[in-house]
Amino acid sequence: MTDKPTTLKKLDEEYRNLRALVDDLDAEQLARVWFGTWSVKDIVAHVLGWEREMTAALERLARGERPTPEGVDYSNADAWNAKFSLAMAPISPQSVLAIWQQAHANYARAAQAVPDDRYGERDGRPQTVNRLLETSGFGHYREHGEEIRAWRKQEGL
Repeated sequence: MTDKPTTLKKLDEEYRNLRALVDDLDAEQLARVWFGTWSVKDIVAHVLGWEREMTAALERLARGERPTPEGVDYSNADAWNAKFSLAMAPISPQSVLAIWQQAHANYARAAQAVPDDRYGERDGRPQTVNRLLETSGFGHYREHGEEIRAWRKQEGL
């Protein structure tokens, strides 16, 4: 069972791990396409897009509501990913990193506001908030961190 303090600690640690992989890159390195059609900037835009979207979900959970509003479907992740990346396309890489810092702060605050009893497991399954923070938070950071770490090694960065 993963309680609230443990989950939030993991969220913070994995965020800091991913930030450490991108914060020292220069604008050219951040914008260099290497992950299919994406750069580090695009990966960050995608991560911050999910954080923004899931901040609202966490706020709804904190109020005792369903995380997903009526009529919204997140099942086509590729379409959402493209939308998030495209929204940040005209913005400089360093600005995207700054926007991500604020989006993450809002996301973490929203996670903190979810009552303690909404964390952990119910009937042997992680509760919604735990699953949401794993998929859009710490698990997501870890996934892209591994990819960026491998790219940096390959590039000698």
